[in-house]
Amino acid sequence: MANRIPRVPVREQEPAIRATNFEEVCLGYDLGEAIREASRCLDCKNPRCVAACPVHIRIPDFIREVAAGNPQGAAGIIARDSSLPSICGRVCPQETQCEGSCVLGIKGEPVAIGKLERFVGDWKLDHGAATAAAAPRNGGRVAVVGSGPAGLACASDLARMGYGVKIFEALHKVGGVLVYGIPEFRLPKERIVAREIAEVQRLGVEIETDVVVGRTVTVDALLDEEGFDAVFIGSGAGLPRFMGIPGENLNGVVSANEFLTRANLMRAYDDAYDTPIHTGRRVAVVGGGNVAMDAVRTARRLGAEATIVYRRSEKELPARAEEVHHAREEGIEFRMLTNPVEVLGTDDGWVRGLRCVEMELGEPDPSGRRSPVVKPGSEFEIACDVVVMALGTSPNPLLAATTEGLATDRRGCLTADEQGATTRPGIFAGGDAVTGAATVILAMGAGRTAARAIDEYIRSRR
Repeated sequence: MANRIPRVPVREQEPAIRATNFEEVCLGYDLGEAIREASRCLDCKNPRCVAACPVHIRIPDFIREVAAGNPQGAAGIIARDSSLPSICGRVCPQETQCEGSCVLGIKGEPVAIGKLERFVGDWKLDHGAATAAAAPRNGGRVAVVGSGPAGLACASDLARMGYGVKIFEALHKVGGVLVYGIPEFRLPKERIVAREIAEVQRLGVEIETDVVVGRTVTVDALLDEEGFDAVFIGSGAGLPRFMGIPGENLNGVVSANEFLTRANLMRAYDDAYDTPIHTGRRVAVVGGGNVAMDAVRTARRLGAEATIVYRRSEKELPARAEEVHHAREEGIEFRMLTNPVEVLGTDDGWVRGLRCVEMELGEPDPSGRRSPVVKPGSEFEIACDVVVMALGTSPNPLLAATTEGLATDRRGCLTADEQGATTRPGIFAGGDAVTGAATVILAMGAGRTAARAIDEYIRSRR
């Protein structure tokens, strides 16, 4: 029976080797491995995996094609619902979404849906398989602010509907968080991200970089002067948060956003680039999410002893289990139930350590996680040269400040309904700009939902 077939392991770089380079950790399936893994799928009549996927990829259908040795057919099926399969197959939290709903996972290991999606996406890139075709132009024009996953998903869907779409990106590279926030060892930029974006451009989507909407051009100007029928805001959440503790202004305290941007977008890890990045000998990363894991594993590869400092227990870590596992293999130290109360400095203003307190878990907070409380008299110090704060991010307030009538919530996130409509007619939003920092696939789902709403909005005005 198919459910008795063991899950096909994925080849990876050895931990001791990969901790010294920025090459991709996971090497992926070859065709034979993909066929064997795909054969485990039960092809459920009511596939829970599809319902659990934010973009509702037809998972059993594409897996059936892989099992039959037909990756081109699988690529065509995925292309109906996702324009970024190689990216999603690498960075989506499948264990809490599609794979988390797989029937095989009830008593054993679920089908490796993410690794199969990655295989199909990479095969498509390597073999030049045709992407989904765009419809004939219908005369409508839509501006998309931000070239991250929400913007790319919205733009590609609108192009397929026949709209002229132009993406405006603030940075000099296209991809948003995909290029500045996720390390090369998890998501190769030129080999994967750039080629996936090229697939979106083949649909006719225009992209203009170095445009800060709200400064270079306003949202109102896009609508009133440049002739766009609607605007989608997918500008992400790039404004870092800090703890507000003494010593955060010392040299050597940096946000994870800046640390990863220097390493990823500005290629500080490459000796051919002169990008400055300070790691010292010991780096402490405060936080427990995926961004914290990316930062601490980057610091390790840059030659530092690297430590995670997290105020809850490992059970409460919000990071993907795979990332935590890889971090431990690479020699990352985890200081759990530990909370910083002060950054300690030298006489000349540089970080020399963290003063922390031990924590214990009390009653659950509104999110359902048990709240950490301080153990009295438990202060101690962690020696470090650099402190990276990976405490989450919020949207840049620029767009709301320069667009009259565009409401935000108490966190600074844009207010939008379930379809992505904001408080201004003709302006839609989705992804991290609305929810705060979340996942690539959720942002893509929001972009696709907004594309349908934009289509309805423009049609209703004709």
